[in-house]
Amino acid sequence: MSEKDVQDVDLLVIGGGKAGKSLAMDRAKAGWKVAMVERDKIGGTCINVACIPTKALVGSARTLLTARHAARMGIEIGSEPAVDLEALRAHKEDVVGGMVEAHKKLFADSGMDFVLGTARFTGERTVEITAADGATRAVRGRDVVINTGTTPALPDLPGIADAQVWDSETILRLERLPETLLVLGGGYVGAEFASMFAVFGTRVTLLQGRDQLLPREDRDVADEVARVLTGQGVDVRLGARASAVRREEGHGDVVVTLDDDSEVRGQELLVATGRTPVTAGLGLEAAGVRLTDRGFVAVDGHLRTTADHVWAAGDVAGSPQFTHASWHDFRVLRDNLTGGDTVTSGRIVPYTVFTTPELARIGLTETEARAQGHDVKVARLRVAAIPRAKTLHEGTGIWKAVVDAGTDQILGVALLGHHAGEVLSAVQMAMLGRLPYQQVRDAVFTHPTMGEGLNLLFDTLDDDKARG
Repeated sequence: MSEKDVQDVDLLVIGGGKAGKSLAMDRAKAGWKVAMVERDKIGGTCINVACIPTKALVGSARTLLTARHAARMGIEIGSEPAVDLEALRAHKEDVVGGMVEAHKKLFADSGMDFVLGTARFTGERTVEITAADGATRAVRGRDVVINTGTTPALPDLPGIADAQVWDSETILRLERLPETLLVLGGGYVGAEFASMFAVFGTRVTLLQGRDQLLPREDRDVADEVARVLTGQGVDVRLGARASAVRREEGHGDVVVTLDDDSEVRGQELLVATGRTPVTAGLGLEAAGVRLTDRGFVAVDGHLRTTADHVWAAGDVAGSPQFTHASWHDFRVLRDNLTGGDTVTSGRIVPYTVFTTPELARIGLTETEARAQGHDVKVARLRVAAIPRAKTLHEGTGIWKAVVDAGTDQILGVALLGHHAGEVLSAVQMAMLGRLPYQQVRDAVFTHPTMGEGLNLLFDTLDDDKARG
């Protein structure tokens, strides 16, 4: 291909996830010549097969729970509430479809050149784009951003490739609500789907190879989440390591063989054992872009790759696998592409696990704080003690805060309870402002709200038992 056949643009974005699409629209509106290539998910993974559809379904599950428990609030509904699978699927698809259509308009209005297709590097900052209709062209970017995300990973287990299992994306097709569901993996995704399907009425068995659910959390918090799931009917099996998977003939049950040679069976199996970066077929070697040992695009604190003027953002760059982290990557890239000097280090990234009730987390766990040498004080509060929780009959859960004993700075918080993700934002603002915990303890929060529970939580630090 001759030089004259190559189209030059100011910014070429490969992959339209949160960081990539935000940057492409922003720079196009600023007058840059921008081209963005997205393989198949307009708007990115979050909108199509992750955050948005799953949280839409979580909302449905919580509505079902509310209906079931209406009598305790003095409301008579009548017959037993039930799931209408067709309506449930329509609700999810309506939410997703509306956001996809909105993104098509946003892309067009920004002035960018949006291509639904694939891109493969053929040289420095140069790619061959193959559109969905088969048309090809060469594009070179003054700057290039890789934002191709991750995809569900299958563990290396005998038989699993042929067992027609579900992953966190295919399960969202909602082809049916199985009577029994096995969930392989006790991380955040596994816990969310186990909670959701249990509420929908499926008998769920969660198989976790480790001896703790949610391994990144403190054990006391993880154990409380396990108790919540068990209370919803989930059979939580810790230390249950899978050694093989098979599907019985005629699309029969899925059978998981464990290390002790025992077997567990269910109509379907959800594999929730992590995600792998999408880099295959990109031709990164031709661009001079290296990968880490774990297969992510190697970047520095500025999100620069090993190739000049080639950047990477979001999941594929090893950033925390949350849409809000990718959104911050966009801000870092925008600043650095326009003469700034912004890095990702030092940012505080919160997250919420949307079980029912939800687990909201930010900062260090108690285990991490002690490992880093902090002398800590630990605040603990049962959600049932919060007045607002009493009025809603939503007293399930615990709150926990870790504070540096010398500086009184809040190091981290885990909130398991009703609307915990919303309350977490108040703690995050206090941490960003480096407020001592006493200012949160003594703040005047609206009564009765869940946020008011922060007064009660940090009040427990006046007890000598909080130390040590």
